[in-house]
Amino acid sequence: MAVATLQAGRLLRPAGFDELGLRRAISERMLPFLVAAMAFLAGLAMAGWVGAASLAERWQNVSASTLTVQVPKPGQAAAQDDGTRIERVMRLLVGSPGVVSARALTDDELADLLKPWLGSDVERLAIPLPAVIAVQLAGPDVPLESLARRLDETAPGARIENQGVWARRLTVLGRSLQASAALALLLVTIVAAAVIAVATRAGLTARREAIEIVHGLGATDSYIAARFARRATTLAVVGGLIGTLLALPVLLTLGYLAAPFTGDSAGLESRMGFLDLLPAMLWLALPGLPVAAAAIGFLTAQITVRRWLRRLP
Repeated sequence: MAVATLQAGRLLRPAGFDELGLRRAISERMLPFLVAAMAFLAGLAMAGWVGAASLAERWQNVSASTLTVQVPKPGQAAAQDDGTRIERVMRLLVGSPGVVSARALTDDELADLLKPWLGSDVERLAIPLPAVIAVQLAGPDVPLESLARRLDETAPGARIENQGVWARRLTVLGRSLQASAALALLLVTIVAAAVIAVATRAGLTARREAIEIVHGLGATDSYIAARFARRATTLAVVGGLIGTLLALPVLLTLGYLAAPFTGDSAGLESRMGFLDLLPAMLWLALPGLPVAAAAIGFLTAQITVRRWLRRLP
């Protein structure tokens, strides 16, 4: 009889009828605001993860394909009388397979490199400085042993400084930043679920009498949980959209500031637009924030309501 009465009431109720009073139970002001804050933080965490991965990969590739060559006594004439030591080394490097370019640093560039350690008195050093050549390789697989041997034959004392150690350190740094961003994203997800659970339990407590009446008339646990989950999902989606929209200008600003560190020689002037300021993976992930908020809201509300209903007498 109770089931028939409830079914008849469902058929006769107007569209949008809220028999559980969920609009008063779950606030449409507080919950979207809190979810928006979580979505905002999640967007920043995702940007940190994607940015750290992108920069680490770029830095690793650049470090693995570059090296420096130090040539002591660069101006000394070679024994074969075919130029100075630095000239012979430059000819060797330019003609070596796998070497894209080689450029000797000027005295001013060397002074700028040494100023952080030696101060502004670099020009008055009594010791002669070796010449430093910046070499760009075709890739990280260029054999350096044979190149080092030929350099030593051409200019004894010339030394290759490989960037492999820095590449490994940058890789470790990038992985650490990614792990930190992933941990932050996990914490944001847990906090968002906790916020929705607390809001749902508060709504259940506030509407306990109405729920008991409807439940006593034959409403199933699935029906009540679905009503709460629908309300929580709607508010979570609204909060997720707001948080994503708020995070977007912040991420674009950070992308603009980080652009000089990406190694893009073309500069900002050659960019097609603001779409290029963020990695493609991040553009694809940002629309997933409202979807993730909806999923968290739905699952959390369902679990919270069902556990609460099981405790009813």
